[in-house]
Amino acid sequence: MTAQDVGDARRDELDAAVGEFNASRRRLFGIAYRMLGSVAEAEDIVQEAWLRWQQTDRSDVRNPAAFLTTVTTRLALNTVDSARVRREQYVGPWLPEPVDTSADPSLGAETAEALELAVLLLLERVRPDQRAAYVLREAFDYPYDEIAEILDTSPANARQLVSRARKHVRSERREPVEAGEHRRLLSAFVDAARTGDLAGLERVLAADVVSTSDGAGLAPRAARRPVEGRETVARFVAGFAGDWWSGTTLTWVETNGRPSVLVQRGEERLALLTVAVSQGGIEQLLWVMAPAKLTAVAP
Repeated sequence: MTAQDVGDARRDELDAAVGEFNASRRRLFGIAYRMLGSVAEAEDIVQEAWLRWQQTDRSDVRNPAAFLTTVTTRLALNTVDSARVRREQYVGPWLPEPVDTSADPSLGAETAEALELAVLLLLERVRPDQRAAYVLREAFDYPYDEIAEILDTSPANARQLVSRARKHVRSERREPVEAGEHRRLLSAFVDAARTGDLAGLERVLAADVVSTSDGAGLAPRAARRPVEGRETVARFVAGFAGDWWSGTTLTWVETNGRPSVLVQRGEERLALLTVAVSQGGIEQLLWVMAPAKLTAVAP
């Protein structure tokens, strides 16, 4: 075999490796993002998975997709602890970074489960292995025996991990409404908020509503702690009428599979507002105001 033949063979092998990786890339990002709630951290995980894929003797890998999923999930699990430490030092409440799902509604998933900001927040409160098992099962429909192999445990324990995470999510989250009602309530809330209509705000808010603002210490109007209760939240939001909203434009976008509102003043992005809604009204107001988290949202 000539040197050229060897070179051609290596290029063909690399092309095949690139093709196999790209076929899994969106799914790998979807897993890492759901585990970490950060676009940058998820992209770093995917890049590291690619480096490991390059360095692996791929002739021994019978199922490239399974191999890459295992590597990505374990890398994400290894990152969870350091991410938690950084969030403990975060100024004010931390919210997951929103992702624009208008162009890629599934974000590499079989279902949209574990993509809404409210669900990602709930998953922050369960053990990392439970979160990983839940994401693999509920978002990507992996069978329990494959989840067990990825997490290096038994199928019975994999089933238990998913069950515990699922119970936590369902116990903390009421049944959501359909997309049309979700958008109607968000629209009514914004209309009332801009005019300071206290009664209008109270009509769309659930009794135990919680408003959480993530400004990373950089957005002066972001509350440093959650605001709770219908009357308290309504008064808090009404206090911004005519001031914070002055001169702003509103753009409807889809983030994390749900309708959201991007608030801008000129070219400056002030906030992305998304809500969690049930039959009782708006249960959560999630204000992403940290400038770095708004850059990826397309107006």
